[in-house]
Amino acid sequence: MANTPLREHRLAGGPRVFSVDRFGAVADGRTKDTAAIQAAIDAAHAAGGGVAHLPPGTYLSGGIELRSRVTLHLEAGAILLGSTDLADYPPHEGPPADCDAGQRHLVFARGATDIAITGAGTIDGQGPAFWEPSGRPPTPPDRFWADVVTHNWKPVGNNDRPSPMVELAECRNVRIEGVTLRNSPGWTLRPIACDTVMIRGIVIRNPIDGINTDGIDPTACQNVFIADCDIETGDDAICLKSENPYGDLRVTRNVVVTNCVLSCCCNAFKLGTATRGGFEDITFTNSVIYNRDVPLNERVISGIAIEMVDGGWVDGVSVSGIRMRNTRTPVFIRLGNRGWGQPDPVPGRLRRVRISGIDATGAILTSSITGLAEQPVEDVVLSGIRIDTDEGGRREWVERNIPEEIAEYPEARMFGRLPAYGLYVRHARGIRISGTEIRSTVPDPRPLLVADDVVGLSVDTLDGTGPGTGTSLLELRNTRDAFLSRSRAPQGTDVYLTVSGFRSADIALVGNELSRATSAVATTHGAAPDSVVWDGNLVGR
Repeated sequence: MANTPLREHRLAGGPRVFSVDRFGAVADGRTKDTAAIQAAIDAAHAAGGGVAHLPPGTYLSGGIELRSRVTLHLEAGAILLGSTDLADYPPHEGPPADCDAGQRHLVFARGATDIAITGAGTIDGQGPAFWEPSGRPPTPPDRFWADVVTHNWKPVGNNDRPSPMVELAECRNVRIEGVTLRNSPGWTLRPIACDTVMIRGIVIRNPIDGINTDGIDPTACQNVFIADCDIETGDDAICLKSENPYGDLRVTRNVVVTNCVLSCCCNAFKLGTATRGGFEDITFTNSVIYNRDVPLNERVISGIAIEMVDGGWVDGVSVSGIRMRNTRTPVFIRLGNRGWGQPDPVPGRLRRVRISGIDATGAILTSSITGLAEQPVEDVVLSGIRIDTDEGGRREWVERNIPEEIAEYPEARMFGRLPAYGLYVRHARGIRISGTEIRSTVPDPRPLLVADDVVGLSVDTLDGTGPGTGTSLLELRNTRDAFLSRSRAPQGTDVYLTVSGFRSADIALVGNELSRATSAVATTHGAAPDSVVWDGNLVGR
């Protein structure tokens, strides 16, 4: 029956098309069409491949499963509407049942090859049906900078919901193109342990307060291309991970993300938090990250978040050509030791990161690069970056004791307020900053840059806003082998460089224009006067 003319036809020169209405789909938004849609998919698979076609209409459905060599095509005007009855979603073994990425899904595939989801139609998960108010106390407005509006909600019951809404596990040759994914009950789209994945031109629309509604989560995948996507969601927009509850751990490798527009209230482009394995050869380019003029707890926490906290490794990340508007923290790089999945946590590695061509306005939190005393972040280059910050700091934050937070969940707000208005670097090796300008649009008495326990720091052509009397523009704490060159002291600079700590040594100040600074260098808190050498600097009289 599956191959009779009543149920399928062939486009000229193209694949067989199996229309779901010929398998009994009603498309009235009330009758469950799960069986009809699955029958069309199975018929296409049995025929050796084809298209399961959804004409215009609203198809109420529980979980369906894609098969090898089948394209699920949603014509413009077609809506695949997820059922609000959890019993309509059969569980699939692998992940735990009670986690944010669980066993139930609206669209699922495992071990399939040559699969696709295409068309100008929509997949709608009816996510709000699976949430309820969290009952947390109201957040005071002065804490919005550290808050996330999604915490106003929680999953109904024991966190058993259709999440990810679309889950593609251990598949090869995957294509998702043109469709709109909206109202996901949890994570929206996760290819996991897949090879050769192309996601192009999709739109994701989830409520800004939707709990755990990640956009795209490529996990343990290799050879992934994500392009021309438009994402607005209530959690991370694009979030790469390295874990695999379905089988052996795999490296997340060869991932390209480009030409995307991202808006959310968590992190826009992120590696983490699950980081048991490796990340190699990742690029994110030519994209826009934005929020409108909304409350701070509805804004992106970090535009770029590169995290390693579970013993894996990051080796080779390139980010370039990114415009950010109203992003709380433009750049957050964190090596910690949460040790998820490890009986005895051991820190991983984070190195070889290149970030260039960033233009960010409306920032309110300090960008940071932080590792551990026993395992520093290594080899990070920041170049051609312009950041404007809009929230002034306080002088007492300069002397704050910044907690290590070794095993804490990594997030840009995790340390509280930081001692610099522009960039804070701690426990790092081989950090290079060039062609960078960070300005505060309001008075801020903190340094532009604070480096603490850094070896091999290079700063070239750095510009910013003078912090005023009693504060230096740059502060190096227990920092060795630093080279500061070709930079200019802005108006409002009291001391250009303060060096502190008895471990500070081998700091060179070469070829800088310091005539606007009241004084060029101060050494304090155990730093030796000869820890800084000079050459070719222009100073005031």
